[in-house]
Amino acid sequence: QLVESGGGLVQAGGSLRLSCAASGGIFSIGAMGWYRQAPGKQRELVAAITSSSSTIYADSVKGRFTISRDNAKNTVYLQMNSLKPEDTAVYYCNLRPPIMDYWGKGILVTVSS
Repeated sequence: QLVESGGGLVQAGGSLRLSCAASGGIFSIGAMGWYRQAPGKQRELVAAITSSSSTIYADSVKGRFTISRDNAKNTVYLQMNSLKPEDTAVYYCNLRPPIMDYWGKGILVTVSS
């Protein structure tokens, strides 16, 4: 089970930190990812982190977002800085590659201009 938290409404240029708490069994599998789906668009990978903390980012968020993980807490974080209106979306965490059964409700992030 994966539970996202930390979203909300923020002005452009602001910051938010998302958290994803995972059950131990899921977390130990390995790579985790943050995904997002904006209105009218397909879900996309935003950032991913391996069990050894190697990271990748979508070009649109490079330099602004940072993914990290705390293995002791079975939690993955997404620090989002310099937010833009186009970052508005529902954000999800899942494994990478994602597992269908692990998609949760996601967390809404709204960036106002």
